[in-house]
Amino acid sequence: MTVASYFSLLTLGLLTFEGGVPYLFLVVVSHLCTVVIVYPWYRLVVFRVTEGSWIAGYLRFYVVCLGFLATSLAGLPILVELAGLPVLVAQFLITGAGALLGYAVNRSWTFRARAKV
Repeated sequence: MTVASYFSLLTLGLLTFEGGVPYLFLVVVSHLCTVVIVYPWYRLVVFRVTEGSWIAGYLRFYVVCLGFLATSLAGLPILVELAGLPVLVAQFLITGAGALLGYAVNRSWTFRARAKV
């Protein structure tokens, strides 16, 4: 769901602005919107978390997502500017392994069951 939401937003931005807005700006905006959209889904449906703070969970989720945003911001200019790949193709290559890694980190840290104190 995260990848589909992100690519939909990024594609929409790229088509709407047709080069009038830097693609890295569109990456950041698409990322921010995607995180807000998918967090409730992950919390309630994917990992079925019913206890704990939504805010603390969101902050942990966002920390994980920031790592992937940083990877995109570092890797895209290399693949787009130097290698000449289209933005969406380059982002797809960067996102491939990230989706599986993101699930594992979210499962083991962001949404893990917390011990009661």
